[in-house]
Amino acid sequence: MKEERKRFSRSPAIKIFLLSVALLLAGAGCATTPKVTEVIEEVPAAHEPPEIASVRGFLPATESKAIIAGLERAVGSTDLLERQINVMQAVSPTPLVKGNKVTLLVDGPPTYDAMFEAIEDAKDHINLETFIFSDDETGREFAELLLLKRSEGVQVNVIYDSVGSCSTSSSFFDRLRDGGIEVLEFNPINPSKARGGWRPLRRDHRKLLVVDGKVAIMGGVNISGVYSSGLSGSEQESDALLWRDTDIRIEGPAVAECQRLFLDTWKEQEGPKLNEKAYFPPLSEVGTDLVQVVGSESSGRQRVTFIMYVSAIIFAEKTIHLTTAYFVPDTQTVKSLIDAASRGVDVKIVLPKWSDQPIAVAAGQYYYSDLLEKGIKIYERRSAMVHAKTAVIDGVWSTVGSTNMDYWSFLHNNELNAVILSKNFAEEMEELFASDLSKSDEIRWEDWKERPLLPRVWEWFMHLFAHFL
Repeated sequence: MKEERKRFSRSPAIKIFLLSVALLLAGAGCATTPKVTEVIEEVPAAHEPPEIASVRGFLPATESKAIIAGLERAVGSTDLLERQINVMQAVSPTPLVKGNKVTLLVDGPPTYDAMFEAIEDAKDHINLETFIFSDDETGREFAELLLLKRSEGVQVNVIYDSVGSCSTSSSFFDRLRDGGIEVLEFNPINPSKARGGWRPLRRDHRKLLVVDGKVAIMGGVNISGVYSSGLSGSEQESDALLWRDTDIRIEGPAVAECQRLFLDTWKEQEGPKLNEKAYFPPLSEVGTDLVQVVGSESSGRQRVTFIMYVSAIIFAEKTIHLTTAYFVPDTQTVKSLIDAASRGVDVKIVLPKWSDQPIAVAAGQYYYSDLLEKGIKIYERRSAMVHAKTAVIDGVWSTVGSTNMDYWSFLHNNELNAVILSKNFAEEMEELFASDLSKSDEIRWEDWKERPLLPRVWEWFMHLFAHFL
């Protein structure tokens, strides 16, 4: 485990934590999450079916109703479908879109393979947005391919986060610029480079690739060598801790919503003017998945991904299966999970046993007692650093994205998730969740309540910093 500790000590995540503590007096603790129950109360139980968009515009009410009814027949009646969709339509500018094909990408190698394939096939443009763009073997491989495509006449635009990529040298990005790539540093931590005022807490945590306006890849995977080794076989213990993450590849009309979010960030950060004409090509329906692309902005008051998660938990009737890298929940999230378990919902959560942010793990463990005592099942994943941010609820509602279940994601970051309404995709997600469960240790309430005093004190102390994790 020595190499594991060495890797974690170099992690930008530790630097982010130290930065957040240093900025404690800057007012970060004043931010609050919206009260989701009040949001729900403002959206009465729908008598009309939710609005569903297509390549031709919004569908007639009768057609939307038939689509939702078909999902309910496939998985059984659940309030989650109509009520949660209507809540999200009220708070998010992006619509629920039909006609998509969503492909699940498990861990770094398949995700990178899909990204490389999409980039190699690019004919017009490549838009890449990432929290971490490392100057390592993986990052340089991406850089070389992007430079090659630019030399072929493909427009390449890159957004990287200033804090997430703080370990990457400026010369790395200068080389991309010299090769004709437009490179935009999100919210520079150097005050002299700040645009529109220095706001160091605002971070871009999204991971998104859009190619030719036709293919989008998104999820939790950064551009970094820690993802380059896949998980396979029995996953024997090794000195190098492998990273477990999840992405998706989207084809179909929902790609346009990913593109809009990328371009909105580009404009908000005052990037060079782009010719957007080719960024929104005509799109055809290529599958049957309903997709809503959900983006939260660090400058926005309405924390949409937070409302997405909590409202889905509130409306769940059968199962809630969550996987998250950093679990430092607020009181609303804890209450919604406990309430779900009390009404008979099967609530299971997969969390990391080891993390690049051990402080966050300790802070999250402070909440274990309340959750375990109320019947929620918690599992800690062995032999891998869990970095995935996913959920599958009631066998039909799934989300994959960049949003962690912690204050920092919910309050301060630009985040990006896709909600997928599909029985078939949910089945794939359930299979992946079951695989993670088989490689995890269950934390049992009978054992947890008997743990020594020192860990309890450490967990209590670290939870005091919950708003900064």
